[in-house]
Amino acid sequence: MALKQVSSNKCFEGFQKVFEHDSAELKCKMKFGIYLPPKAETGKCPVLYWLSGLTCTEQNFITKAGFHRAAAEHGLIVVAPDTSPRGCNIEGEDESWDFGTGAGFYVDATEDPWKTNYRMYSYIKDELPKLINANFPTDPERMSIFGHSMGGHGALILALKNPGKYKSVSAFAPICNPMQCQWGKKALGGYLGSDVSKWEAYDATQLVKSYPDSHLDILIDQGKDDQFLSAGQLLPDNFIAACTEKKIPVVFRLQQAGYDHSYFFIATFINDHIKHHAKYLNA
Repeated sequence: MALKQVSSNKCFEGFQKVFEHDSAELKCKMKFGIYLPPKAETGKCPVLYWLSGLTCTEQNFITKAGFHRAAAEHGLIVVAPDTSPRGCNIEGEDESWDFGTGAGFYVDATEDPWKTNYRMYSYIKDELPKLINANFPTDPERMSIFGHSMGGHGALILALKNPGKYKSVSAFAPICNPMQCQWGKKALGGYLGSDVSKWEAYDATQLVKSYPDSHLDILIDQGKDDQFLSAGQLLPDNFIAACTEKKIPVVFRLQQAGYDHSYFFIATFINDHIKHHAKYLNA
């Protein structure tokens, strides 16, 4: 599958690049950012996938998170895809910021008119890793995932639905129980239809209840002054309760007053997350 390089910038002796490709899964052109650490010039490296939140593109994380130094030090390739298909000419795709363009929610849609293109779950799980492994010096056996908000939801469900696929998972302010919040109800209802039982397949709090074992070390950072926490969109307490019941280890850090939902919050704690993943990826 042909990759077209959009940009390349040297960064901490490695390179931050952006590529475009035609996605078979999403039936449109897609971009992703990829950081190649210095170690990638001489050998295979593990891959850490980042999933961004609502309204984001591949650019938000690579320009705002400040992860490059830590990724270079630990020898991690970091891949940051876009958050939805783009330009599919679906009626209504650009009408709201929390559904359609920029809001793929990392599900495989089953409802018209979304089901042809909105297959972000399969894109992240299958198509993108195959593309990355075929074109870059990766170790396909060493792969982890993390994300923010809608992307935190995506990271958690991908890890929980595919035991053993990812060495580790972490999230910043994830949407933990989308079946119970307004963002989730809108997205899951729109993409999957009105049968609520189908939503459970994409809800981390539901998925953890049937996770087969406890071999998953989860790290979650949440800002105390996150406006979406107080608005009841994130619901981490529900997820923690489900993990506790299943004896799945989760480190939940409620960061002090002042930390919100922004990339300033992410940049503050990003090194801890890179270190968390490096522990498993470089083991």
